[in-house]
Amino acid sequence: MFINRINKENCGYFFIAPFFIVFLLFGLYPILYSFYLSLTNWDGLNDPEFIGFANYTRAIIDPLFLQSLFNTFFIWIVSVIPQLTVSLVLAVILTNKFLKGKDFFRAVYFFPNIVTAASLGLLVSLMFDWQTGSVNQLLMSIGFLDQAIDWKNNPLFMQMLVSAILFFQYFGYSMLIYIAGLQGISPEYAEAAKVDGASKTQIFFKITVPLLKPIIIFQVITSLIGGVQIFDQPYMLTEGSGSPNHATLTSVMYLYRTAFEQGRFGYGATIAFCLFVVIVSLSVISYLVSRNRSKIA
Repeated sequence: MFINRINKENCGYFFIAPFFIVFLLFGLYPILYSFYLSLTNWDGLNDPEFIGFANYTRAIIDPLFLQSLFNTFFIWIVSVIPQLTVSLVLAVILTNKFLKGKDFFRAVYFFPNIVTAASLGLLVSLMFDWQTGSVNQLLMSIGFLDQAIDWKNNPLFMQMLVSAILFFQYFGYSMLIYIAGLQGISPEYAEAAKVDGASKTQIFFKITVPLLKPIIIFQVITSLIGGVQIFDQPYMLTEGSGSPNHATLTSVMYLYRTAFEQGRFGYGATIAFCLFVVIVSLSVISYLVSRNRSKIA
């Protein structure tokens, strides 16, 4: 009798309640509290001192924060363009039904994504060490160099090196996402185009790529979110210094240095919210631009 009295239309709320409770406690509350901290001057020990939007005013004119933003987006752009391009080409090749051993190659290309970012950063740091690095030793042994090169003292090279690490680690993941998208495209489109005399190149650019636009938008937005949060690779590569001349200092590295090394938690929370605004703004712009282009096409 008691079971019959229960309003079964509201039973669904009991199943979704745990998620919302956990989100409110460990998701929304920390976000709101961090925003409050961004309006204060707090060293982590004493009571926060409310200062309004002074931290945000400071962030706008902070040259080191602005440089870290530039470094972050430069490294991301240099890595994401070849990453999404190469992964798409590999995905098309590895979805060919006549290719043998494609499962093996998929696993090999995805393997770098399993390795932790900190491990890759440390490994590359050891490889390009000035005195004991294997790169200098190899180039000198084959006579390509007369003396060791201090790779870590070249700002542009270090930025390109971080981009190369990001490309190496994530191109396999992007490839699998593209493969999933390609497998969702009906082969009847390509077969109909072949009957009409279309070449493989025309099929790829006129049929495959347009049908993959939702996947491409997803890849761009997710890579943007991840790119703005670059931390492990440059931190391990430069031992947290962001050298040379702050060329590899990313925004999250600057946030970590400000909050946890210098004890300025209020200003660190401000940097975090500035990054949040940047990520949301660029994600919305990327979505709108892609949607408008698809409508025009």
